[in-house]
Amino acid sequence: MLKILDKYIIRKFLTTFFFMLGVIMLLAMVFDLAERLSDFIDNKAPLSAIIFDYYLNFLIFYGNTFSSMIIFISVIWFTAKMAQETEIIPMLNSGRPFLRIIRPYMIAATILMLMSLVLNHFVIPRSNRVRLEFEETYYRNDLVVENYRAEYPGNQFVHFGSYSASMNMLSDFQIEQYNDKNELTRFLKARNAIAKPGSNHWVLKDFYERIVTPPIAVKNQIGAIETQFIPDKIIERQSKDTVFPFKINELAQRDNIAEAMTYTELTDFIKKEKGKGNSKVPNYEIELHQRTSYPFATYVLTLIGVAVSSRKKRGGIGINIAIGLIFVFIYIFAMKVTTVAAIKIGFPPIAAVWIPNVIFGLFAIYLYRKAPK
Repeated sequence: MLKILDKYIIRKFLTTFFFMLGVIMLLAMVFDLAERLSDFIDNKAPLSAIIFDYYLNFLIFYGNTFSSMIIFISVIWFTAKMAQETEIIPMLNSGRPFLRIIRPYMIAATILMLMSLVLNHFVIPRSNRVRLEFEETYYRNDLVVENYRAEYPGNQFVHFGSYSASMNMLSDFQIEQYNDKNELTRFLKARNAIAKPGSNHWVLKDFYERIVTPPIAVKNQIGAIETQFIPDKIIERQSKDTVFPFKINELAQRDNIAEAMTYTELTDFIKKEKGKGNSKVPNYEIELHQRTSYPFATYVLTLIGVAVSSRKKRGGIGINIAIGLIFVFIYIFAMKVTTVAAIKIGFPPIAAVWIPNVIFGLFAIYLYRKAPK
C-alpha cells in the first residue's frame, strides 16, 4: 500500500516531469516551426498534415527521446526545492531510512520507464513512419546515394555509381554473379537502371550482359579427359525490362530508416543488411539496443538526482541544477563516445549503449551511500 509520503513524492515527481516535458517540447516545436515554415509554405503542406502527421508525432518522438534527461532535471528540481524548504530533514529525523524515501522515486521512475519502453518498441516506430513520410514529401532534401556496393544472397554483388530520388534512377549499375567456386558466371552492366515504384521490376538502359559458362571436363573419342571451353554469351540492348530480387528502397536508404521499424522488422532488417555487408549495420544495432537502454537509464538518473539534490545547499536550488546539468552533459558525452567507437572501430553496439548506464549506475550507488542519512 502507498503511504501519504509515497503519494506526495510520486505526485510531485510526475507533475514536475510532465510540466517540464510540456514546456520543453512546446519550445522545441516553436523553434522547429520557425525553421521549417518556409518549406511548408513552398511545398503547400496542408495544415492538418502539419499538425497531426508531423508535429503530433514530432512531440511523441522527441519527448520520449529526451525523457530520461527531463526526468533527471525534474528530480533535481523538486527534490532540491524540498530540501531547501526543509522537507527532507523531517523525513530523515522521523526514523525512516533513506531507502524508504527513495522508494516512491523508484515507483514513479518505473511508471515512466514502462511508458518509454512501450513507446520505443511499439508506438514510436509506427508514429515515425507517418512523420518521416511527411518529411520526405514536404521538406527533406532529395535523397542522393553514391558509390553503393553490397553482397546479396547467392553470391551476387550489386554496385552503382549514384542514385537520385527525384529521378528514381541508378547510374553505372552493375551486377556480378559468382558460383560456389568463386568463379564469375554472369556480369551485367547498364548505363542507367530505372526502378518501377514498389515493385521488383526494372528498366535497364544501354544494357550489356555477359554469361560465362565455366570449362567442363569431357571424354574424347579415345576416352581421355579434355577440358572443353564454351564461348561466353554476350547480350547487348538499348533497353530491357527485367526483374531483380530487390527493390529500389533496399538499395537507396536514408540513415534514419531504422527509426520507422518495429522490433521484429528491425531485427530482420539487420540480419539482411549483415548478409549484404552494409557498413551501416552498427548504426541500426545501436538504434535497436537504445530502445531498451534509454528507458532503463531512468533508474540511474533518478537515483543520482535524489542523492545529489537531497542535501540543503547554501547556493539554493541553482547549485543543484548546475550539478545536475554537469552530470547530464557527462552522460551524453559518454554515450556519444561509445556509439562513435561502435560505428568507427568495431566496438560491440550492445556494449556501447549499456556501458554508460553501468558506469553511471555504479556512480549512482556511490552517491547514494554518501547521501545524507
